[in-house]
Amino acid sequence: MRAPTPLAIYKKLRGHFGFLDWWPGDTPFEVFVGAILTQQTTWRNVEKAIANLKDANCLDIKSISGMRLEKLESLVRPSGYYRQKARRLRDICKRVVEEHASIECLFRMDRDQLRKLLLSYNGIGEETADSIVLYAAGMPEFVIDAYTKRAMSRINPAISENVGYDELKSYFENRLERELELYKDFHAQFVELGKNYCKKKMPLCQKCPVVGSCAFGKKAAK
Repeated sequence: MRAPTPLAIYKKLRGHFGFLDWWPGDTPFEVFVGAILTQQTTWRNVEKAIANLKDANCLDIKSISGMRLEKLESLVRPSGYYRQKARRLRDICKRVVEEHASIECLFRMDRDQLRKLLLSYNGIGEETADSIVLYAAGMPEFVIDAYTKRAMSRINPAISENVGYDELKSYFENRLERELELYKDFHAQFVELGKNYCKKKMPLCQKCPVVGSCAFGKKAAK
């Protein structure tokens, strides 16, 4: 069975789920905070933490960078690992203010420079950095997450579920036009696929929109 191209996968998913205007956030900074807080938790919990920050009227970089740690911990508590996340979030915000004055100035950097800088911040890994570049800064950087790895390892037998982040990212970026909305929507499509069909346990292969192109799904559907 010949593996489908990334664009063919995207078209099947888009045809099923429609366009997904994903990653909620009223401002780039809110998206920035959400990307940091969403590590190792669900988006529902992050929404609660962000709502707390909004209710306290401190969802801005200067307020967070100067906040007492105990107060920030209480506000982001719903996101889990709240002590670690509060310290990391405050430290990152402090560094941005000290080095760039504002989040807007930070996001004026060149895409590659911005990604490299974000990766130098304690607590920001590749997925978080790429999410910030893509959704908060509005620059095309393909995001790889657990849903994408799982789905692609099932669709294409040549891709291991333990594939390296950069390797799978390059797989997509070498085969797709570097377009902001395409990258955003494709990431969102994989999230919906993983949540609704391509589950870690008991995947719903027979109802999956890409079952006809998926090596794992074809076997499971027999």
